[in-house]
Amino acid sequence: MYYVIAHYHELALKGRNRPFLVDRLVRNIREAFRDISHCHVESLAGRIRISLQDPGQWATIKSRLDATFGLANFAPVQYVSSNLDTMTAAICETVQGLSFHTFRVTTKRADKSYPLTSMEVDRHVGAAVVEQTGGHVSLKNPELTIFIEILGAGAYYYCERFPGAGGLPVGMSGKVACLLSGGIDSPVAAYRMMKRGCRALFIHFHGHPFVTRASAEKAEELAQRLTRHQYYSRLYLVPFGDIQRQIVLSAPAPLRIVLYRRLMVRIAEELGRSNKCWALVTGDSLGQVASQTAGNITVIDEATTLPFLRPLIGMDKAEITEQAQKIGTYETSIEPDQDCCRLFMPPNPATQAKLEDVRRAESRLDVYGLVKQALEKVELREFKFP
Repeated sequence: MYYVIAHYHELALKGRNRPFLVDRLVRNIREAFRDISHCHVESLAGRIRISLQDPGQWATIKSRLDATFGLANFAPVQYVSSNLDTMTAAICETVQGLSFHTFRVTTKRADKSYPLTSMEVDRHVGAAVVEQTGGHVSLKNPELTIFIEILGAGAYYYCERFPGAGGLPVGMSGKVACLLSGGIDSPVAAYRMMKRGCRALFIHFHGHPFVTRASAEKAEELAQRLTRHQYYSRLYLVPFGDIQRQIVLSAPAPLRIVLYRRLMVRIAEELGRSNKCWALVTGDSLGQVASQTAGNITVIDEATTLPFLRPLIGMDKAEITEQAQKIGTYETSIEPDQDCCRLFMPPNPATQAKLEDVRRAESRLDVYGLVKQALEKVELREFKFP
């Protein structure tokens, strides 16, 4: 049997809620591995153990754990008896084939009844490694760290571990409705909310039939990419071109962008409520475009009674782009398309729209009818991972 040990960090601070959150994390990992045969996931004292029969599964296991929110780090480990001499001999045999000059030993005891302290184990194993390899102990900046975790009659040791995705297990913070534009920003916003434990529902507004379906296809690809973090996703594709056309025919040109966004928000709120979402999420960054000025954000927020979350509000474009590259959405986001927000774009959009002017313009529209029209034509796409 082969083992991987995974550690969580933030969950350990959650007090009486910790068992519930750890259980959620274990269930998420099981979901991520549901297509891997002979893979068992269980919670041990302060850590999670993944048991495998085939070491060739490690590459897939690592890829899935990389995308699992809630983990601080993880490592493939060796299991051995916690008898000090047996454990020391096994560790010396393992490190003898490694190239290093300096090292340190770091021991953790889940079972405090173990007869030796962590420091005593460190010293004993360290002395044996020095004798066997000629290496030197360096506590501050070692080339190699030997990690030992003692759990009752057994112990796990490893010399390499990998950083986890951090954050909280998806599902513990409820559901949010994310407006997914197909650009660089909104997938990053959705990712950041999932990292805080939210399950994301995706909503994309497209201009078809006035433009091609390129933006809708991009949204599908982005939703599929993000599903690797939450295992199941819904994407609602909302035809918005005809609604924009009706706004153009009856509203002042400078207010069009704000009116578009307020209609989008109302439609997203209906979809969000029907899916039990507690908030709306967008990729707005303060001042980036006309609809994202402080004044216009305030006017747009007034159109919904759901909380409006903007996790990128204080980030600039370079920071958002860097994160999009890290999470793997950037290449898809920069593919050319015909975004509905650019359809019927006015030459000089208002950057500080007044609420009374916007309400006056909306009074000429059948807002309820437009929302109902959009909801009747929504297309649903579902995605699963793996």
